[in-house]
Amino acid sequence: MIEVPEAAIDLAKRFEGFERKVKRGTEITAIPYVCPAGFWTIGYGHLCDPKHLPIVEAEAEVYLACDLKSALAATLRYCPVLATEQEGRLAAIVDFTFNLGAGRLQTSTLRRRINQRDWAAAATELRRWVYGGGRVLPGLLARRATEAAWLLLNV
Repeated sequence: MIEVPEAAIDLAKRFEGFERKVKRGTEITAIPYVCPAGFWTIGYGHLCDPKHLPIVEAEAEVYLACDLKSALAATLRYCPVLATEQEGRLAAIVDFTFNLGAGRLQTSTLRRRINQRDWAAAATELRRWVYGGGRVLPGLLARRATEAAWLLLNV
């Protein structure tokens, strides 16, 4: 079985961040917040109920690991060619799937380009997914640029 690439974990942590830190006693915790796309989130981009209790970073990492395993399974289901590609390509699309959801990957032109192994066109498609809440978000521009670069490495 293919494991979640370390690069996917690093990408998710880098772009999600351990958000909404609040010091409670000696621990730093995260509390639920509304992300730029309008979803209640906690920790490293984990979708949650607005009444979710605060969590420490170790709990956020457990959520992230579970979320990335789901994203990996969906990525390989919709883009099976990635199972035999270099890890960086898999990591980039796992991060995309984690960030936007399996449904977006499933119905996208990005999926078709990946399965055709047209990496340049796939990178172009990735760069189109930069909207959150109806507007271009600088964080998504940076995230998609990084994912696109991972797709194009060693081409």
